[in-house]
Amino acid sequence: MEVSKRRFLKLIGLTVLGVLARPVFGALSRLKAARASPAGAYFAGKRWGMVVNLKSCTGCAACVDACHSAHAVPSFGNPKEEIKWIWTIPYEEAFPEQNHELIKKELRGLPTPVLCNHCDNPPCAQVCPVGAIWKREDGLVMQDYHRCIGCRYCMVACPYGAVSFNWRDPRPFIGERNSDFPIRKPGVVERCNFCEERLAKDLRPACVEACKEKALVFGDLEDAGSEVRRTLDSHYSLRRKPELGTKPKVYYIV
Repeated sequence: MEVSKRRFLKLIGLTVLGVLARPVFGALSRLKAARASPAGAYFAGKRWGMVVNLKSCTGCAACVDACHSAHAVPSFGNPKEEIKWIWTIPYEEAFPEQNHELIKKELRGLPTPVLCNHCDNPPCAQVCPVGAIWKREDGLVMQDYHRCIGCRYCMVACPYGAVSFNWRDPRPFIGERNSDFPIRKPGVVERCNFCEERLAKDLRPACVEACKEKALVFGDLEDAGSEVRRTLDSHYSLRRKPELGTKPKVYYIV
């Protein structure tokens, strides 16, 4: 009888433990699924990347306008509070290691589009203490705005200045926007997401579609037949600060 009672209590304990653990394992499974690459036509890609052809880029900033409209990026009119997903800087600032007195005159002062590089080795994800930034299976560096605690460690870690902090309510400073994309709250960071919400609908990034000069090319770096790979195979390209070992996935044709 004593043995049967002991077995009975053990069985009850295991049952209760299983009931309590189910929500935890369920949450972990959902988190793992969310951080994997969603299924879909465009998501057949294994490692996303972008090419910026500076020989074709005119500096018109259509890519900036399209991106900021699609993602409800506010314009505060104050450089200290500026939110940047994609923006332009002089070539010499984008590639300081390439700057010298004999640089081609076509490149000197050339407005160069810059954005989050979605690095293969992203330092921003490595320093985030709450896991609000992570790299997905297809290489996209993602962010959970609700989990972000605004510590700004990622801003310090990013060597490209690609992360911005929301200091105040952005809503009064947003012009025409895509109502499907959520507005961020004050106290969180944000940056380019390679338009993952558009990729889920089998659409190219907004900046790529907006470029009339076709200076931006996006696609799967693992697919030898993709447009992005064909472009890289036929042109000499640079990456920003490659010596840091972050392995950027944005390439520049010069």
